[in-house]
Amino acid sequence: MVVWVFAGGGESEVRGLIPFLQRNYSQHQFERKSPVRLKPGPKPTVQPGYGLTGKSLVTQLARILQAALSTGELCDLLLVIDDLDCHDPVERRAKLLDAIDGVTVARNIERVIGFAAPEVETWLIAGWEQTIAQDSDFKGCEQAMRHWMSAAKQVSFRTPESFSQYDPGKDACAEKLSALLIEATERYCTRTAYSKAIHTPRLLEKLSAQVVSGKCPLFRDIHHRLREENT
Repeated sequence: MVVWVFAGGGESEVRGLIPFLQRNYSQHQFERKSPVRLKPGPKPTVQPGYGLTGKSLVTQLARILQAALSTGELCDLLLVIDDLDCHDPVERRAKLLDAIDGVTVARNIERVIGFAAPEVETWLIAGWEQTIAQDSDFKGCEQAMRHWMSAAKQVSFRTPESFSQYDPGKDACAEKLSALLIEATERYCTRTAYSKAIHTPRLLEKLSAQVVSGKCPLFRDIHHRLREENT
């Protein structure tokens, strides 16, 4: 089954999401349609789909999808994954579905709308023993990181999707989980600080979707649908 992937975000999604999906759902062929990697060069480059999340991704999704279908390519399934960032999942899902249905030729294509809640690093927290705890950059400091994040910042390692609350002033979460990972490494690790561009894609490749599904109900929706599509 050919699955076109549309995701919000930037470098971590460009480099890490497809390997994670392919490793865990090898029965499918995943093709990334967004985000689009920025081209190197001296001039600023604006490309559709790179760095877009939330409302921006909803706005751009129809255009990206229309462009992909206009080439004559075909797919069996559309997979849209975005950082929820403490927004309402029902409302966000409805807007993404409306964007897809706005492309007439896409209306009969199966689709899965899923969320990383509040962001993709939540999955790494769920699979901590496979990811942070095993990475050479954080060996020796990961226990201190975990204790501080749990005790001082109320990060639940059993239900990590519950982290933070919506802040109307920011139109986003009051706190960023990825920012806490960075701060934790700056506090307790001498080797290096956490980097979304470097560590997130590297750790996603080590992650078990089954483990994440057990702790993250919103991810579980993605997990079950991708498994069902193989039956």
